[in-house]
Amino acid sequence: MLRAIRQRLPREATIYLGDTARVPYGPKSPVTVRRYADQAVEFLLARGVKAIVIACNTATAHAYPALRDSVAIPVIGVVEPGARAAAERSPRGVIGVIGTQGTVDSRTYDKAILEARPNAVVHSAACGLFVGLAEEGWTRGDVARLTAEEYLAPLLARGVDSLVLGCTHYPLLKPLIQQVVGSEVMLVDSAEATAVAVAERLADEGLASDGEPPGKAEYFVTDDALRFHVIANRFLGAPIDHLERISLDDGGK
Repeated sequence: MLRAIRQRLPREATIYLGDTARVPYGPKSPVTVRRYADQAVEFLLARGVKAIVIACNTATAHAYPALRDSVAIPVIGVVEPGARAAAERSPRGVIGVIGTQGTVDSRTYDKAILEARPNAVVHSAACGLFVGLAEEGWTRGDVARLTAEEYLAPLLARGVDSLVLGCTHYPLLKPLIQQVVGSEVMLVDSAEATAVAVAERLADEGLASDGEPPGKAEYFVTDDALRFHVIANRFLGAPIDHLERISLDDGGK
């Protein structure tokens, strides 16, 4: 997600907060996810951000509506942009969604897609192991391929013509997923769609930066910073200059 945003908006300074001590959010209850999201937003607001992107599909599903209505600055979730892109681009309106168990159980994508395209048919599948494969760098080879084939077979059997990558980890598996589903199935990257939505929102609100690129990037995590460095190199494809470990339980200190 951050990579897509920084590519789309190179002038913007960014603060990335990764709740690495408490992920994955997918299996956790909605109440717990909302509490975690509230703590994260409190930390970011204290840093003086001008907009917040909830770069997690599960957190968007459970916390976005309340945060959107209660926070004074723009809050952008990842579900609606991806759902809207799928609804607009799907040739026949038979749309698959893959995500964590929490995202799939919330049916947030289903609702957003049907709101944008009422005659669409949506089929969802939880693909929990994809997160671990992405973080470990197992994005090719027999283990990754067999896992993808197992997860995606039911969706292919239902004739989906497009597939929403409803988790910010899944784009790392995009080439493999495309190979498994075939070229006739269009993949929708929710991260890319969200980056477009962020750019549009900042422009509409008069908040877009006119500074020189690249904008400053800061990174905060709630657990092992060394492991984050390894994972972030896979996700961002760029060096991390400022990385700090914080605790959200005590206000980010």
